[in-house]
Amino acid sequence: MCKTSFSLSGCEGQAKACPTPREAVRRMAPYSPPSAGREGKLRLDFNENTVGCSPAVIEFLRERLTADRLSIYPEYVEAVEELAGFFGISKREFTLTNGTDEAIQLLVNTYIDDGGDVIVLKPSYAMYRFYADLAGAAVREIEFRRETLAFPLEEILTAISPSTRAILVANPNNPTGTGIDAEDVRRILEAAPGAVVLIDEAYFEFSGVTVLPCIRAYPNLFVSRTFSKVYGMAAMRCGCLFSSSENVQWLKKAQSPYSVNSLAALAARAAIRDQDYITQYVAEALEARALLCDGFDRLGIRYYPSRANFVLFQAADRSIEIRDTLRERGVLVRDRSYEVPGCVRVTAGTRQQAQLFLTELEKLWNR
Repeated sequence: MCKTSFSLSGCEGQAKACPTPREAVRRMAPYSPPSAGREGKLRLDFNENTVGCSPAVIEFLRERLTADRLSIYPEYVEAVEELAGFFGISKREFTLTNGTDEAIQLLVNTYIDDGGDVIVLKPSYAMYRFYADLAGAAVREIEFRRETLAFPLEEILTAISPSTRAILVANPNNPTGTGIDAEDVRRILEAAPGAVVLIDEAYFEFSGVTVLPCIRAYPNLFVSRTFSKVYGMAAMRCGCLFSSSENVQWLKKAQSPYSVNSLAALAARAAIRDQDYITQYVAEALEARALLCDGFDRLGIRYYPSRANFVLFQAADRSIEIRDTLRERGVLVRDRSYEVPGCVRVTAGTRQQAQLFLTELEKLWNR
């Protein structure tokens, strides 16, 4: 309860009950990611770039950062021009966002009314349901196929109805690593012409599958990208939301004008210029992913094929024990047993990092 007595100058009296939040907020489950204690450990828990951003990003920020620049509101003209050229689209076909989270929120705020029918996958990125619930949408979850965690394409197509307002899909999916091909995305788009379809391509660089070139052909298609994963800039909170120019006009109308800070916009420009760094890191992460899978095979641990920079493996009733013991040894992994019973997710960073994880896991597994 929120009733209390207080005595402050000019505020004497008995406080009344706190305001009642919206029903949608009262129904929501809280989302509380770890917010401290990760620095200095081997971070294989949040699918980040495990070696950091390109040195060119830091150098560019040093060159451009001044007291005067920090004193004015962000200006995005240069960043928008460079990013449009890099992605091969028009400046009018995307908007900068404060990470993928704002992209999801912006899409929901622009197109979903209270009670609107929204389809999400389960398990998947928690923010799809978070923002849909916050908007008061009627959320329907389509589960990945239980034994294999294969993408439930036919189940989604069957679930689509004329009243469906949004379908939110990560490709590849987190935490399963499952991915679908562009042709399967097209089937969803064509089956739901009255719905906005978000394809979240946060892990695109590791899968190589994108539908970004299709935004002009499908007016209901929205694609998001982030600088938090392969680019190693999770602390900057920068992303992009793409769609047709007509759709982006509506998105910008619903978007705060300065949601992306100046440093993030600067960093994004420098990050896309150093594609050699990205290519090398992706190659290393894919080698590390293969090493993880080989290690799981050797230890007799079941895992699920992944198109992303992480692998979900089956630890049965030892998932919490493995997470906590590895943390004590300086290796962070993510327990996902609350969504996929018995499962733990590990990020594929470098081969050296993967080998360190496997060495520590083997000590645990065989005891």
